[in-house]
Amino acid sequence: MSNIVLSASVRQNLLSLQSTADLLATTQQRLASGKKVNTALDNPTNFFTAQGLDNRASDISNLLDGISNGVQVLQAANTGITSLQKLVDSAKSIASQVLQSPTGYSPKSNVTAAAITGATANNLLGTAYTNNTVTGTVVNNDNTSSAAPISAATKLVGTAGAASDDLGTAITNGSVLTVDGHTITFSTSQTTSTTDSFGNVTIGIGAGSTLTVQSVLSAIDGITGAGTASTVSGGKLVLSTGTNQDLAISGSGNVLAALGLSAGTTARVPPPLSGKTLTIGATGAGTPTNITFGTGTGQVSTLNQLNAALASNNLQATIDPTGHLNIVTSNDAASLTIGAIGGTAAASGQPFYGLIAQPPVADPNSQSTRANLVAQYNNVLAQINTTAQDSSFNGVNLLNGDTLKLVFNETGRSTLTIQGVTLNDAGLSLAPLNQGIDFLDSNSANSILASLNAASTTLRSEASTLGSNLSIVQIRQDFSKNLINVLQTGSSSLTLADTNEEAANSQALSTRQSIAVSALSLANQSQQSVLQLLR
Repeated sequence: MSNIVLSASVRQNLLSLQSTADLLATTQQRLASGKKVNTALDNPTNFFTAQGLDNRASDISNLLDGISNGVQVLQAANTGITSLQKLVDSAKSIASQVLQSPTGYSPKSNVTAAAITGATANNLLGTAYTNNTVTGTVVNNDNTSSAAPISAATKLVGTAGAASDDLGTAITNGSVLTVDGHTITFSTSQTTSTTDSFGNVTIGIGAGSTLTVQSVLSAIDGITGAGTASTVSGGKLVLSTGTNQDLAISGSGNVLAALGLSAGTTARVPPPLSGKTLTIGATGAGTPTNITFGTGTGQVSTLNQLNAALASNNLQATIDPTGHLNIVTSNDAASLTIGAIGGTAAASGQPFYGLIAQPPVADPNSQSTRANLVAQYNNVLAQINTTAQDSSFNGVNLLNGDTLKLVFNETGRSTLTIQGVTLNDAGLSLAPLNQGIDFLDSNSANSILASLNAASTTLRSEASTLGSNLSIVQIRQDFSKNLINVLQTGSSSLTLADTNEEAANSQALSTRQSIAVSALSLANQSQQSVLQLLR
């Protein structure tokens, strides 16, 4: 074919047609593949850069399966915790039924004190202070007979030579009898009795005085406020203590000797329990009771105050209309026996003397009910164990102490390790109950409720931790998905063809090819015309 000679125009048209065909083939490949860079020959830089981006996107995409599994593991654990919380609430309901059921003992351990005279709920001390008496020595009327005792009508004089019924030993002028801090002054300068604004009395013993021993007694009673009037008996002064304070007597001059009295203080008779102490040993885990009866600061005088003092020892008290004080264990400690009773209120002759509490007597019906509640509680605990064991996904159980490790990037340097916990009954610090030992009284039920409340707190804490970890994993999952999209978009921007542009190019090249074919045909026809002329 080397002897074939082409004209310049034909050759030019053939080359143009060949070039157009190559461009058209390239355009059609781009339209078919959607890429403008299909091999390294098209654009080495873009090709290998896009390949790296695609490889990373593929690696991260492979990690998404593990992340998705991690999300399911966390959701399985969270579902388990939700169920465990409901089971714990069910156990709480069972324990609460114990608090609402009969105590289980009839009677409970109790003691009843001897009747306290005058005691009421507002006054446990008993009858209020009562008067005591002070009896002096015999005082004779020397104007009749040395053996004749004085009487309340005996006159008081300050000088000798008085009438026959005068006091045998005349009280000297200025003598002072002091009673409960108030003074009774004897004065010869007056014959009548006067009282100043401070309650101090002056008794006149002047010559011709008609005042009597009764004047002294009335003055004393006026000062002491004695409920029982002082009197004279067998020549002796018999004084009553006041209702508000003890009787304190002192004197100056010869007044004490003249009246047969002695200096000193005589106490009133206090209420039966006033000043007495009561101790009760610890009842179960209660605080031992140690109280003093009285109206002073920190002392006990009412039923409310006594119950406040007994509460920490699991005890409570009542009083009946006859003054019998009864102390019994509270419902919280119905299965317990009251501790040893002591103190001065338990001494011989006192209301609490010889009291020894007997153990409580179990009620069969109530105990049967409580035994059934124990069985129900243990069934719930068994369900807690199985629920915790079943809260797994793909072999990983975060409620059974397993560890979940998630890898977030292709280098393995971005990870999250989630350490599981054991949330069976032991992990929640719960334990099966024993019939005949647990749920016997409210204290037992309250103890179980406290453990269940602690278990609820643990579950809420773990739910919060799981929720936080789940949020992290889901955020990283979304991040990985978005990152894959970014990488793939970046790769596409380097290799993908603009289909609109390539379609336009294809149309233009097709037209160009058609024109080139026509041009070649014309060039060919021109050569044929020349040949025809040569024939």
